[in-house]
Amino acid sequence: MELEKLINNDLKEAMLAKDKEKLEALRAIKAALLLEKTGKDVTSLEIPESVEAVVLARLIKQRRASAEIYTAQNRPDLARIELFQSSIIEKYLPQQLSPEELRIQIKDIIASVGATSVKDMGKVMGMASKALSGKAENKVISDIIKELLST
Repeated sequence: MELEKLINNDLKEAMLAKDKEKLEALRAIKAALLLEKTGKDVTSLEIPESVEAVVLARLIKQRRASAEIYTAQNRPDLARIELFQSSIIEKYLPQQLSPEELRIQIKDIIASVGATSVKDMGKVMGMASKALSGKAENKVISDIIKELLST
């Protein structure tokens, strides 16, 4: 709920400043949160912070993928807009873990699951993605798990 209030306040500021690009990014966040609140699996009107982080991460991932496509199609003007929006959305994500902090937490998860080889990747990834939701990208988590389990 705090994120929603923060977004609404920043929306007002962007409107007053007539910052169209920032306004567009903030409206995308607000729309995604509203969809999450009114979705089919809703039990309350409160969105947990972990779900908010997942929604924001998804928006960032979409923007970056679009920027890559625009760059490949020689449309740097559109790619710039997408990258700007992803940078705005990133500001609302919780602090991301450093690779060292991430590695330590993943080692703890591996130890708690009792994983010994890459065959146990699914178990570790399931626990790690839940525990580290919003604190790191799943791709980074997956790469570190593979590295730790293969040694």
